[in-house]
Amino acid sequence: MNHPKITNKNILVSGGTGSIGSILVQKIIRGFQPKQVRILDNNEAGLFQAIRQYKNNEIVRCFLGDVRDKDRVNWAMKGADAVFHAAALKHVELNEYSPFESVKTNVLGTQNMLEAALLNNVETFINISTDKAANPTSTMGASKLLAERLTSGANNFKGNARTVFASVRFGNVLNSSGSVLPIWQEEIQQGKALTVTDKNMIRYFMTIEDAVSLICKAAATAKGGEVFILKMPALKIIDLAETLSEILAKPLKIKTVGKRQGEKLFEKIVTRTEASLALELAEMYVLPAAENRDWYRQNGGKGVPEEGVEPKKLMTKAEIKQLLIRIGIK
Repeated sequence: MNHPKITNKNILVSGGTGSIGSILVQKIIRGFQPKQVRILDNNEAGLFQAIRQYKNNEIVRCFLGDVRDKDRVNWAMKGADAVFHAAALKHVELNEYSPFESVKTNVLGTQNMLEAALLNNVETFINISTDKAANPTSTMGASKLLAERLTSGANNFKGNARTVFASVRFGNVLNSSGSVLPIWQEEIQQGKALTVTDKNMIRYFMTIEDAVSLICKAAATAKGGEVFILKMPALKIIDLAETLSEILAKPLKIKTVGKRQGEKLFEKIVTRTEASLALELAEMYVLPAAENRDWYRQNGGKGVPEEGVEPKKLMTKAEIKQLLIRIGIK
């Protein structure tokens, strides 16, 4: 794989010990012949594991630090060519009850990263966002929307600097830390019923590997100011729970517990207004900056149908079963 923007470069991944960040680090090492990969994280235990994992790989550096610390971020980014910003507070309920912490990490931390990228003349900066940023009803979603706007706005702020800033937005990532499958697996081990917030709840899902692959493609494509919305299937959470029960051949009880603070019944990956501005690419949608819209149209970007980008149908249980088997649940 050869993407000039990220191949043979010095690359920094914030939040590089997390579910997405750790797989992203592995993909970069395997696929892009990096000069150096830096993992910046405030998770001491996670960094210790990364040091052990990469102890024989001289190109990997592990930096203990927090994106809230502007000086630490600036030093960690010196000499970096590309930055993937995955560090964030991501759990809706926790952010709802600690909103000031959400702002410090997701908003001010992102601003620190953006400013450091400009100070260090980074070539490519990709902010990793979430579908909860589309028409947000939670503190976490609102903080990630502002992080997106800061990232796109940095292209206007940068003047003649070379840095290309863009964001990627995706939905629930199967088997990532704190996601529903690890929670259910723990409940199964404890002999408890599977907890489902609402039987009508619908979510977009993708695998960690798919998410990471498309993050890299967005980095290679970005012209500046975009939000890339990764194409994902949608499913009913109750169907996911019942399919898991079928795969494990266990008559699992399912308990409805009600929506948590800040949650929606159905996430949208783009708002109606965004859909009118979006262009469809082969594997993702893009909200381009106005000055780059013609470039995307000339390179295969198509207008989005008036009804938007919502899926025409939800995943069937058979399709969900294949997805679960694909990620190793049998």
